[in-house]
Amino acid sequence: MQGRATYLDDVWAAVPEGAEPELFATRRDFLLAHLPERARVLDVGCGEGAFSAAILDAGGRPVALDVADEPLRRLRARFPELADVRRAQAGAELPLADHEADAVWAGEVIEHVVDVGAFCGELRRVLRPAGPLILTTPDHPRRRRIQLALSERRFAEHFSPYADHLRFFTAGTLRRVLEDAGFATVAMTRAEGHLLACAF
Repeated sequence: MQGRATYLDDVWAAVPEGAEPELFATRRDFLLAHLPERARVLDVGCGEGAFSAAILDAGGRPVALDVADEPLRRLRARFPELADVRRAQAGAELPLADHEADAVWAGEVIEHVVDVGAFCGELRRVLRPAGPLILTTPDHPRRRRIQLALSERRFAEHFSPYADHLRFFTAGTLRRVLEDAGFATVAMTRAEGHLLACAF
């Protein structure tokens, strides 16, 4: 039986090296607009490191973290200036101390997580009190759900049991998950089929 890390490395093998993350400029601008100055920022699910590099360029101190070896190999080759790079185990406690991060960035990550409640609890644990959790995830508003329901082919592709997206969020379900994890204030916007959230 294939382990989660091996599966994710296989997913990464299909991604061209140096490919720009989806909606990179929009998501980067949202992230940087919500960061405290000179913040120590956990970039959870950092991939090849494009957002960590943007955090560093903006004066932040990124902690690049991923659960697969292949993206971290690419990150080290592409951005050797990123000094704090860590490997996590899927489903395990994050390799950070309590309140170690001033802010957390989770861009297009939460939809890949098996236990969303435990994941958000871990993000809350490593985040300093009143520090922001900034995240993005694909949006599933009513219109999109109707479009998927009306097309058997699109529905089957979108919810394929072999896809790497395990969770599907609306603004309401994402807000509930974050509030359940202890984030009292959740601000949310939409951009090009994605939810962009900042929670405290």
